[in-house]
Amino acid sequence: MNFIEWGSLGQVLVAGLIVGAGIPALFALGLRLLAGTTSADAPGGPVARSSSDANDAPTSRTVAIPRPSPARLAGAIACMGVVVGAIAFGLVFLVSGGH
Repeated sequence: MNFIEWGSLGQVLVAGLIVGAGIPALFALGLRLLAGTTSADAPGGPVARSSSDANDAPTSRTVAIPRPSPARLAGAIACMGVVVGAIAFGLVFLVSGGH
């Protein structure tokens, strides 16, 4: 007597891994690609700029982070597009009566 349908259980497990871990990981990858380099040692990394007054004491400090390269930007857009598409597909599937 077999109470567990192993094929169905496998399908649910794979779908859960894709939706529960894959989509958030893809979103995180897209954000990481948008972030660019933040290491001060990296070429083109953040540059600290300080403004000073007459006493030559810094009053504020800003960090300029360079834009990501075009390849990183394209990768980030692709990742975010897949995430938005998956969310839209899930909403359309649920609204249309899918189970």
